[in-house]
Amino acid sequence: MQYKNFSQILEAVKSLPKLRISVANAQDEKVLAALKIAMQEDFVEPVLVGTRSEIERKAWQVGFDLKDIDIWEADALGAPEVAVKLVRCDFCQVLMKGLVNSSTFLKAVLNGEWGLRTGKTLSHLGVYEIHGFDRLIFLTDGGLNIAPDLETKKQICQNAIDFAHSLGITLPKVAVLSANEQVNPKMPVTLEAQQIAQMAQRGEISGALVDGPLALDIAINKEAAEHKGIKSPVAGQADILLVPNIEAGNLLGKSITYFAGGLMAGVVLGAGAPIVLPSRADTPQGKLLSLALACLAKHGMDNKDKLQRRQIIW
Repeated sequence: MQYKNFSQILEAVKSLPKLRISVANAQDEKVLAALKIAMQEDFVEPVLVGTRSEIERKAWQVGFDLKDIDIWEADALGAPEVAVKLVRCDFCQVLMKGLVNSSTFLKAVLNGEWGLRTGKTLSHLGVYEIHGFDRLIFLTDGGLNIAPDLETKKQICQNAIDFAHSLGITLPKVAVLSANEQVNPKMPVTLEAQQIAQMAQRGEISGALVDGPLALDIAINKEAAEHKGIKSPVAGQADILLVPNIEAGNLLGKSITYFAGGLMAGVVLGAGAPIVLPSRADTPQGKLLSLALACLAKHGMDNKDKLQRRQIIW
């Protein structure tokens, strides 16, 4: 199914079994407000990790009744470790950052002994609902990898494709973005975009139609592509926008939300479970949408694993 908006995401995840969400340093008002709504929508069971007194105080401020809520006491430094271990042992299925520095949180995620490493590169995926579009738009990586080299971009691309598969998009279209469509040695980004497209043609990147370099207008607007005479299975139809660096992704993502009024949800990919890594500026609604997206993806990942196991058995 190709989801057109976040309302469809929410409806879909509400029809599935609830998942436990491990929240590191849960004493955050906006995070607790989002969890309160998610519980009302009945698709999560929060497991709150942090200082109990602070969690209770913040929960009271947002009207979140903690009766029957599982709280694991841990100090500020120890909470990320506890939260990660709860996912590592599968007591919880999704990990969420609360009131903790992102670098501290990710250090726990990447711990070699008890973290959630898979051997893949961690990358951030933003998902946007934009007025006038008949589908959700995926944008990566505007949040984690600062200046990814070619191999890292390849992994970022594959992470986004695998995530799209977990949402039921069988053959997502990936546009590798640049300032224009011409390969120019003076613009290294265009060379890398061409190489990524060639990797997909050779099967080094799988499960998607990948093309680049493509300018943004060509990637998302059929009329612009036709006007420029660009013939591509991706042009005008891109689901996933692979940006050249974190600045491009950050600026494009914030332009969508602040200039175009788009809704955004985000997840971190490449770990052993979906990770919700909200920004301090995110609203409770944004955090709620990210939670719904992560939960739906987790269900999709589990279904894919079950299918693969059946195929191996048969």
